[in-house]
Amino acid sequence: MLSTLSVDPRWLFDDVEVPHLVTPLPGPRAAEFLARDGRFVSPSYTRVYPLVVERGSGAVIEDVDGNRFLDFTAGIAVNATGHCHPHVVSAIQDQASKLLHMSGTDFYYEPQIALAQRLAEAGPWGSRRKVFFTNSGAESIEAALKLARHHTGRSRVIAFYGSFHGRTYGAMSLSASKLIHRRGFGPLVPDIHHVPYPRPEEDGEGCVRRIEETVLYRTAPPEEVAAIFVEPIQGEGGYNVPPPGFLPALRELCDRHGILLVADEIQSGMGRTGTMFAVEHWGVRPDILCLAKGIASGMPLGAIVASDEVMDWPPGSHASTFGGNPVSCRAALATMDLLEGGYMANAAARGAELQEGLRRLRRDHSALGDVRGIGLMTAVDVVSSRVPYTHDSRRRDAIIQAAFESGLLLLGCGPSAIRFCPPLCVTRRQVAQALDILAEVMG
Repeated sequence: MLSTLSVDPRWLFDDVEVPHLVTPLPGPRAAEFLARDGRFVSPSYTRVYPLVVERGSGAVIEDVDGNRFLDFTAGIAVNATGHCHPHVVSAIQDQASKLLHMSGTDFYYEPQIALAQRLAEAGPWGSRRKVFFTNSGAESIEAALKLARHHTGRSRVIAFYGSFHGRTYGAMSLSASKLIHRRGFGPLVPDIHHVPYPRPEEDGEGCVRRIEETVLYRTAPPEEVAAIFVEPIQGEGGYNVPPPGFLPALRELCDRHGILLVADEIQSGMGRTGTMFAVEHWGVRPDILCLAKGIASGMPLGAIVASDEVMDWPPGSHASTFGGNPVSCRAALATMDLLEGGYMANAAARGAELQEGLRRLRRDHSALGDVRGIGLMTAVDVVSSRVPYTHDSRRRDAIIQAAFESGLLLLGCGPSAIRFCPPLCVTRRQVAQALDILAEVMG
């Protein structure tokens, strides 16, 4: 395990001038790249502002024109340990000089085995676990869907409104956060039922009772339900944190009916909430855990973790050519060193500072609504009115654009939320800078 104290603090860029804007945005070189991108790249991508990235370090991004930005997106919560962390880069370089690919589907190599053991032993599971590797979050969801149906012999699945699980067919069919994800792509995977995700002020146990009464006893016979897919904290749906009793009651419901509980921790996992996995905050053990995003600090990798009993599919039933690539696995092992060496604790501390700062801003700005989240998975709504509570997505988008023009990178989520998902190495000074910039653009 590597102590974060052994890392040269200059790597964090905490002592350089950030933001540092030297050209109009986009700058001349960026404008050239944007023109080429418009000619050759798929229009399906959702670019929020004209940022053309050259390099990154810690929580700092530099564009092709030399403009420096404070990054509170972490590549959509992917660069868990920051951009180009020396420990991660060193692991990647060492592995790249030895073996780039051999496919863990057909052969064995140490990085994949070592990471599988590390992940299986990382959570408070209380039973033996096995790991299947993928390349992305959507692939992890697809694997979990197949495994749940195979293990139980059942076809039906329950998911939640507001959820986002990915854009491949099974993952898209489970998702229910935006119409654009589904429009024009039917028919979807059958036998998937959606139910409301509880609001923080609701009775979590009561919400689970309603699921049982309105779905399991009316439209989806419990003996036909293979799994319930849930994000412990909804990501793209708005960084929504459920009420305290919800996840434990959901676990009990699944146990009572022989249903598998699948936790989608693709965005909430790998230390982002101050624990390795968000379900730990509620003391809940899922039957299948889905991971990706921050698992390898920027390298493509995903995984599902399940008990020996559940992961009972035979050889050849599911596989991935590149899942568990040795270079990505070494990056993930280095990432876990850093998470356990102090970055999870930093996420908890900096997240508390960020949320308190947002609550202070909320007192001065009526356009800010609910502040919510755990650790460095934090959001605040932008509203046109608090009573009645009225989301204002246009102003949210304008604030994010203004923040970009002031040197702070942010993203939206949910109906009108600004999300804050910086690298877990973010410093106290950088959190304060981000809050100052947000206050300035709010006016």
